[in-house]
Amino acid sequence: MWRRTYLLLVAVRLWFALSPSYLHPDENFQGPEIIAGEIFSYPVRRTWEFTSEHPIRSVFPLWPVYGLPMLLLRWLWIGNGQDGEIPPIAVFWTLRVLMFLTSFVLEDWALHELIPSPRNRRVAVLLVASSYVTWTYQTHTFSNSVETLVLAWSLVLIQRIVDVRQRSSILSSVILGMVCVFGVFNRITFPAFLLIPGLRLLKHFFYRPFSLIALVLAASFTTLVAISLDTAFYSPEPLTWGNLYNNLANNPVITPWNNFKYNSAVENLAGHGLHPWYQHLVANLPMLIGPATLLFFYRPQLSLRLGSALSGVAVLSIFPHQEARFLLPAVPLVLSSLRLPNNLIALRVWGVTWIIFNVFFGILMGSYHQAGIIPGQVFMSGQPDATNAVWWKTYTPPIWLLNGKNEVLTTRDVMGMKGESLLEELATLATCDTPADRRNQEYLKEKNGTYLLAPASATWLDPYLENKGLDGLRFREVWRYRHHLNLDDLDFAENGVWETLTRVIGRRGLVAWRVTKSC
Repeated sequence: MWRRTYLLLVAVRLWFALSPSYLHPDENFQGPEIIAGEIFSYPVRRTWEFTSEHPIRSVFPLWPVYGLPMLLLRWLWIGNGQDGEIPPIAVFWTLRVLMFLTSFVLEDWALHELIPSPRNRRVAVLLVASSYVTWTYQTHTFSNSVETLVLAWSLVLIQRIVDVRQRSSILSSVILGMVCVFGVFNRITFPAFLLIPGLRLLKHFFYRPFSLIALVLAASFTTLVAISLDTAFYSPEPLTWGNLYNNLANNPVITPWNNFKYNSAVENLAGHGLHPWYQHLVANLPMLIGPATLLFFYRPQLSLRLGSALSGVAVLSIFPHQEARFLLPAVPLVLSSLRLPNNLIALRVWGVTWIIFNVFFGILMGSYHQAGIIPGQVFMSGQPDATNAVWWKTYTPPIWLLNGKNEVLTTRDVMGMKGESLLEELATLATCDTPADRRNQEYLKEKNGTYLLAPASATWLDPYLENKGLDGLRFREVWRYRHHLNLDDLDFAENGVWETLTRVIGRRGLVAWRVTKSC
């Protein structure tokens, strides 16, 4: 029975992986967009993490995670006789399937390795597989999702190293050294989750120093490779062995150190949002695991996994900028360290609550959350007249999905702009209204066109959409994606809870209007 349930949950995970929800811009801008620009020469937007004087994002983990699959896809594309570049949307879905496979194989496999008891293992695997975090965040291209997998296998390697049945732990130590460096260059928060598990290695390394030497040598070599790759990537000079050697000797780019210095300054974090020290514990963790929070506090099962989660949450709580996704690595560790209620009625009540919680947030985050942005970019890539696209009240769209349209299409992200300022912006960009605009598809033959993409729930636009007169802007709806929810447009203070929910949910969707004006 549990195997059929597990396979059903795997199918649910795949379904959400193939849904176009957009959980956070970082899932594109901190990884796929950068590497896609390097491999396919797509025009991309490099965020400040990559363009500052002291860059804080390493490309070292991006190449094996995203670069190798993209290179393989390009090789298969060319091998099948296809001409031209691969459509970016094909790359996008390939990476989603890849994240599903790594979650399904590596995460679940790690749980099998970490939990010796078959009964506890079945419960843990089902809890993790039924979590909406596994369905959504883990199937998206977040560095936090990668960190989850790296942490899980670091714990597996630690367990293998200290296992007294192992005749030699040198190989596991070498791999652990490489994996830990990979984890640090992926996210500097990674070591926080290894503080308590790492204590188990002290006694082992004391009696087996060659394992420690192997780990240090492997970690040192991997660090050198990572720094070399980052230095070469960020160097403005042509890549030669001589230039690389000079840069490494005089001006190496050490992104984890830059990242640590940046995040250690409160004034830097203030621009991203400051939170109280207990934000992770009382808000973010319950947001991720819901009803399991009660079991986490009242029925935890002491384990290496739980120690890892506790050390990670504790250290991350020191930093004043706290987002829920920072705790993704802790989710499978916590869920696999819980004891279910013994009382049958309590178990059933908890089980029903767990199912309702994850189905609700799974559908919300996996199917609807900003889900029109990816289809919207695909639509814009096919508009021959589009030269300006203004995105209002949405997340920043990934421009690498425009399939070469970037050369003529300027994408403007004005998410937080006031309505009056938006109209002024559109007035400067809108093309002249011609009779062709009012006929079926004749506008597509024009050389220039301005489009506004905004949620249907943006009721501020309503008075302007029906303009049929000679003056002012004219909005012609040309595209709509129904399964889009904009949770960043909730204004409970001004409109009240019921009216706000009615507007955002009842008028869900993302709409594209072609904007013209009388000239």
